[in-house]
Amino acid sequence: MQKTFIVVVLSLFFGFSSCSNSTSDTHDDHAGHNHKSEEMLASTGNFGAEISKENALDIPTAIAQLTADTTKNLRVKGTILEVCQHSGCWITMDMGNGEALMVNMLDHAYAVPKDAAGKQVWVEGMAARELIPVDMLKHYAKDAGRSQQEIDAITEPEWTYTIDAVGVIIQ
Repeated sequence: MQKTFIVVVLSLFFGFSSCSNSTSDTHDDHAGHNHKSEEMLASTGNFGAEISKENALDIPTAIAQLTADTTKNLRVKGTILEVCQHSGCWITMDMGNGEALMVNMLDHAYAVPKDAAGKQVWVEGMAARELIPVDMLKHYAKDAGRSQQEIDAITEPEWTYTIDAVGVIIQ
């Protein structure tokens, strides 16, 4: 149960971090988004910069290259777990171990369809392992529509893997 809760919290964190300028910035309730509304987005396709599927790594292989002090440009493939339901500014990807990789759309320059959960995805961008503060975790949980009880249960910062994606392919 606690592992599931952590996965949900991490999913929310990754999802909402793309809705803010960075995890260290103050969230501005999605101001400054520069992308199309969800009604205009196709449910699959290329979003953001055009990227390639070639040489994409599975998530466990990709994250094995990261430590707390490194960032690295990576291309990964996997399955979407959750999409930001506010504006499509983040997704989470299944890491295959009960955890979620948080993917933020770089600089809010684009969005992805809100109905993309469960679809295959390729993502390219700068990846890192980051410690997410409690206030950001709570913010993400709120933006994801979590109950106040779930939000209040967040009391510790969490280490998580993130990617600031320049581009995304959804199939």
